[in-house]
Amino acid sequence: MNREAEMPHVVRVLVADDSAFMRTALTRMIESDPALRVVGTAQPGLEALEKIATVQPDVITLDVEMPRLNGLETLKRIMQESPRPVIMVSSLTQEGAQTTLEALDYGAFDYLPKQLSYASLDIVKIREDLVAKIHAAAEFQRSRVSRRPPSSIALPQFAHAISYQPAPTVIAIGTSTGGPKALQQILPMFPEDLPVPIVIVQHMPVGFTGPFAHRLNNLCKITVREAAHEEPLQAGFAYIAPAGQHLTVARRGHKVMTRISAEPSKSLHIPSVDVMMLSIAEVFRALAMGIIMTGMGNDGAIGMQAIYREGGLTLGQDESTCTVWGMPRSCAEMRILKHVAPLLSIPQQILRAINYRSRSSAVAHL
Repeated sequence: MNREAEMPHVVRVLVADDSAFMRTALTRMIESDPALRVVGTAQPGLEALEKIATVQPDVITLDVEMPRLNGLETLKRIMQESPRPVIMVSSLTQEGAQTTLEALDYGAFDYLPKQLSYASLDIVKIREDLVAKIHAAAEFQRSRVSRRPPSSIALPQFAHAISYQPAPTVIAIGTSTGGPKALQQILPMFPEDLPVPIVIVQHMPVGFTGPFAHRLNNLCKITVREAAHEEPLQAGFAYIAPAGQHLTVARRGHKVMTRISAEPSKSLHIPSVDVMMLSIAEVFRALAMGIIMTGMGNDGAIGMQAIYREGGLTLGQDESTCTVWGMPRSCAEMRILKHVAPLLSIPQQILRAINYRSRSSAVAHL
């Protein structure tokens, strides 16, 4: 009896990459988990499309830089002809980051930085990330196909009936898998005269957050930037934690300043949603609003709990609109979410919480 027969829920993976070394490295990493099986490999994009039809993989890892038909064009064809979760494997270059962000727009499930080397000290973490993302992608596909009902965890469903007091003076957002697309959907919904700053941790590889912030800034009415060390938080600005560094805040007289640091260095995620939100809770206390969005794992649960205990507002993205309901689920299980909302309702909930009135509305009431 073969391994797939012994494990009926084995996840079938197709590895498509231009490099023979990468195909071998990815295959070994994937098959280190007995619940995953590489059912085929492909070199050019056209071969990948042919293999999909014959081996019917559950999940595909796809190199961004493929010969003849590049990764982006291959991804578009997959989404048109045989849609299924695709994890992009990207080089750590500005061009690779831009292409990967485009891939997410075209339907890629997630991405993995192409820094694989058996001499790398990070090889264990890279393997763990790859395996976790494949499992998350397979679970996402199963839930989409089966239209699985939402979790039975009791969640607060009374956001429209709540009176928000006191009004938050800062918004802290934490997200991971599915976050880039989600942020691109909600940040453009905020008005130019947003009266509070937004602080964001999005798990990304080094070199990706700068291009991502620039991309968001071009889409938004508010100003979006990669956070720098010791700059004052300003209303109408969104600050994205730089990859490989933690983003925290500290009060300096009448101003609240950003702080960028590699410490704590032993944090599972750098930047960490927990590290950011703990500092937000300490500085803003009941005037903080924490938002936990789509992502794997539980980063942010401790930080959201701190905001909750200080009397601040806590809101989680609902299960039905999450790519991965991991980070919000952890907060839901801890019963620290005061509100739950679908992705596209989050900006409205924030604006109601801060008692936002547009400039034109304010002038009309004079």
